[in-house]
Amino acid sequence: MFDRLLGRFSHDIGIDLGTANTLVYVRGRGIVINEPSVVAINTKTNQVLAIGDEAKKMVGRTPSSIVATRPLVDGVVSDFEVTEQMLRYFVDKVHPQKWNLLARPRVVVGIPSGVTEVEKRAVEDAATNAGARQTFLIEEPMAAAIGSRLPIQDPAGSMIVDIGGGTTEVAVISLGGIVASRSIRIAGDELSEDIIQYARDEFNLTIGERTAEQIKVTVGAAHQLEKNKTMPMRGRDLVTGLPKEVQVSNEQIRKALAKSVREIVEAVKITIEETPPELVADILERGIVLAGGGALLKGLDVLLAQQTKMPVHIADDPLTAVARGTGLVLEDIDTLKDILVPTQFK
Repeated sequence: MFDRLLGRFSHDIGIDLGTANTLVYVRGRGIVINEPSVVAINTKTNQVLAIGDEAKKMVGRTPSSIVATRPLVDGVVSDFEVTEQMLRYFVDKVHPQKWNLLARPRVVVGIPSGVTEVEKRAVEDAATNAGARQTFLIEEPMAAAIGSRLPIQDPAGSMIVDIGGGTTEVAVISLGGIVASRSIRIAGDELSEDIIQYARDEFNLTIGERTAEQIKVTVGAAHQLEKNKTMPMRGRDLVTGLPKEVQVSNEQIRKALAKSVREIVEAVKITIEETPPELVADILERGIVLAGGGALLKGLDVLLAQQTKMPVHIADDPLTAVARGTGLVLEDIDTLKDILVPTQFK
């Protein structure tokens, strides 16, 4: 009763705590924050200088005393204190400090399905210390499936492939539970790294993370495209040390990404192999749903359809699927509490 009363005053929030971006859903308002998971720190004073969009602008452009860092690596907390400060910043943005004393928010956080108990504890503690009244954890593929409006509680199979910044989560869901799943630490960041490595190997060119990301979004492809696209790749020549520009095509970038894309496809195929035949029949009828930023890689849906012999659909607004899923759980947490990750730390 008291908790329900507090709920009237608090802005309960759902958080997609991603390696690349953090999205915050506020109950009754929708997604209100979508900012990079980047924190800029002064190493001399240990002072946090900027978080989110402002910190992202500093990546690759800071003096030696300032480090723009990501506190999450491969979807899990690598720097607890910085993650806590980043979460506090986002919580305070939607839940002013003056109200926190009266009614701190309940928070639902999405986590990769393959995390350890210690990693779960780190996320839960970080959210609680950042100002949460109660912290609930939900596996990202489950949140993505809910956000994609898949009928997860039906006695039938639904398959979701959530390709984020640090991890790719593949899951077959039926009756509100995950029947078969796979979590690999190959996703958007690894694809960007492939482009950086390709530039170095092919052109003796060193490029930054932001440049690689831009190339991946503009001409990156997982499957051969009908029209050839090119764009300039700018960086520093490894031989002369001087600025250098080369033109790259989507076919060149496709070859650069091929190994990582193949591993993502393999993870999907292995998950299908581990799925009971009745559920495979359901997926064959309904299709595989792609979510996360990686779902936007050109031709990935076509390649997956060819490799799995199943229809593949891209979720509506795949970038926000996990955040929307955490929000839908918040809206009806009593009904959906069984799908949350059980935790021994309460």
